[in-house]
Amino acid sequence: MKILITGSNGMLGHDLIEVLDDNHELILTTSSSLDITDKEHVISFIKDKNPDIVINSAAYTNVDGCEENVDLAFAVNGEGPKNLALGCKEVNCPLVHVSTDYVFNGKNTRPWVEDDEIGPISVYGKSKLEGEIGIQETMDNYFIIRTAWLYGVNGGNFPKTMLELAKNHPEITVVTDEVGCPTYTYDLAKAIAELIETDYYGIYHITNSDSCSWFDFAKYIFEIAEVDVKVTPVTASEFARPAPRPSYSVLENKKWIENGFEPLRSYKEAIKEYINIIK
Repeated sequence: MKILITGSNGMLGHDLIEVLDDNHELILTTSSSLDITDKEHVISFIKDKNPDIVINSAAYTNVDGCEENVDLAFAVNGEGPKNLALGCKEVNCPLVHVSTDYVFNGKNTRPWVEDDEIGPISVYGKSKLEGEIGIQETMDNYFIIRTAWLYGVNGGNFPKTMLELAKNHPEITVVTDEVGCPTYTYDLAKAIAELIETDYYGIYHITNSDSCSWFDFAKYIFEIAEVDVKVTPVTASEFARPAPRPSYSVLENKKWIENGFEPLRSYKEAIKEYINIIK
């Protein structure tokens, strides 16, 4: 297939290239070569390249930054995906769009499924939800993939931050009352590669299996990396940040499993592999 990837220089984009490069013709774009907020350019670019499928891994993901840069958040995360959908509709090709657990309010006692009620509590979540809605209102042949707690080789992320902090701090405080599914971008990229071979369109939750708090995740990272550091639990309210976070973000990969795909491996297996690579 001829696959157009936006945000190809990002964390997920990096792994999409690695996973897809051997079997497909890739058209790689970044914000400088394809500004997804420029509707006319997006539509003409897609018409000119005429891809078989578009994968949107471009996003404004600075959750706290979104609270301060509201217009930018809604332009990139809200209007951008809709612009891509309009372009895809012109050439009749499917769109894969990567969304987030932040479209939910985090107040649940069981893992979130795809058709649960949405209710984002941050600008980031609201802007990402607007992107989902824009796609759904524009076209039918889309894959909207909600994922969570991403980390990968290319770019900053929680495991890297923890390991970096441990170099100079004997004690690190980590939030203990936010629970989710840490997800390795390489595993997500492989799942996307499987999904695009099908026409099973719709909304999917795709994360690594099993869940934990940020505190538990940090402790496990240090255990795997054999780093001796004291990890102290704090509540989200004690660890004040500009943007509110969903307290319970576990996504059940219901539709993924129902459509016959294998569950992704446990986050514990994925982070072991990841730490070996970055060490």
